[in-house]
Amino acid sequence: MDLKTAIRTIADHPKPGIMFRDITTLLGDPRAFRRAVDELVQPFAGRKIDKVAGIEARGFILGGAVAHQLSVGFVPLRKKGKLPHKTLSADYALEYGTDTIEMHVDACQAGEKVMLIDDLIATGGTALAALELLRKAGAEVVAAGFVIDLPELGGADRLRAAGVPVQTLIAFEGH
Repeated sequence: MDLKTAIRTIADHPKPGIMFRDITTLLGDPRAFRRAVDELVQPFAGRKIDKVAGIEARGFILGGAVAHQLSVGFVPLRKKGKLPHKTLSADYALEYGTDTIEMHVDACQAGEKVMLIDDLIATGGTALAALELLRKAGAEVVAAGFVIDLPELGGADRLRAAGVPVQTLIAFEGH
């Protein structure tokens, strides 16, 4: 099974010139979903991982499944104001402005080994903010996994340059 065929592409969303890679079709296909989770886990199976951190929102779905497969806890990384307890936060750049990602202060303990998961890496802004956030908590990010890489935008390379091994399952050219 080619995972690319399980992903729907929507032209000109959310604005003209953007090819939106919609993984909801992959999530709805049990074989494709299982394969994606298995492939995200496989390179890191047997390594010491204490928790999986998933970036809102599709990273919750994938990250929860990866955490289950690894028999470890799950850490939700959410947009500002969504978590009910005391939080740590990190800002990241958007095309027009900035946004903030947060996690509970007690979601990770110092020294825990964490795997970061999301559906797609483009410029890497959100993933690098997540890395900053996890490191603020004292966690060691030992791996990052994404279903889709947009290599022309360089995010996976930026994350690797920050010292994190990155696993991507498929790449799409363009934006």
